[in-house]
Amino acid sequence: MNISHVILYAIVPIIVVMLAGYISGKKGVFTGQDAKKFNKVVLDYALPAALFVSIVQASREMLVKDIKLTIISTVGIMLCFMIVYFVFKYCFKKNTGADAAVSALISGSPTIGFLGFAVLEPIFGTSPSVALVVAIVGIVVNAIGIPVGLSLMNASLEKQNPGSTKKESAWKPVIHALEQPVAWAPILAVIWVVAGIPWPSYLSPSFDLIAKANASMAVFSAGITLAAIKITINWQAVLGSILKMIMMPAVILVMGLFFHMDPLNLKMLVVACALPPAFSGIIIADEYDVYVATGTSSLTLSVILFIGFCPLWIWLTDMALQAFPM
Repeated sequence: MNISHVILYAIVPIIVVMLAGYISGKKGVFTGQDAKKFNKVVLDYALPAALFVSIVQASREMLVKDIKLTIISTVGIMLCFMIVYFVFKYCFKKNTGADAAVSALISGSPTIGFLGFAVLEPIFGTSPSVALVVAIVGIVVNAIGIPVGLSLMNASLEKQNPGSTKKESAWKPVIHALEQPVAWAPILAVIWVVAGIPWPSYLSPSFDLIAKANASMAVFSAGITLAAIKITINWQAVLGSILKMIMMPAVILVMGLFFHMDPLNLKMLVVACALPPAFSGIIIADEYDVYVATGTSSLTLSVILFIGFCPLWIWLTDMALQAFPM
């Protein structure tokens, strides 16, 4: 794959739009509260529409082919999630279990909802395969990662201050995650395809109009968010960025090669896992006032590093596939 194409068609547009959001935030045109509203439009409307309309145009054969993608995504991402949790819990004495849980929510999860389509479509084209990668990784992050992270964080906070958290069912975070449109929309689309119901092509434009706002609005909002936060670089922020930008895509690449994953799916999944940390982790950190400064700094540093790591991981994946042909 031509690296210059990746830089010009995937990286540069993201930088330009994110920079526009950042400048708007610094000038006070938009605030952090505005960014939250934009994020809600993305996560509740634009992204679910993009996922649904793309997946329903897939076939049963494609879904069967992507079972390996689902398994490797789930195991690989959650393995990295837990590694980040244990590293930050036991390697830094000052960190609590809650700090480690927020670190895992940030550095152990890719921001697939905000940058997934913005990065993958310019590189791999507009197809159901791209949507399936975004959907599968999004479901892992939102329906598995966030509930696990919240459970670990609440358990730590309760241990520190007994009675400080409400006693809730362990399934409540999972149910809440599945209630979000970004989770149930792709699941509904998969059920539609499995049921063999033809998708009327004349319905697609009604979804496409809002879906097309997904990537641009998400990236612009990310720029506003970065402008609204205070950045303090320290060793934990650097380590979080290294674990996210190097460890996660490396783990996925090794697993994909070992289990002979479809080459195109593997390349898309490696790029998806090389995305910067999930913004949802920062939102949770801010809501609970846990690990906010360092987590935010790690996210910001990762966004900057992504400019170089995205084409690097595409090149490394191409080299690995040539050395170990499927």
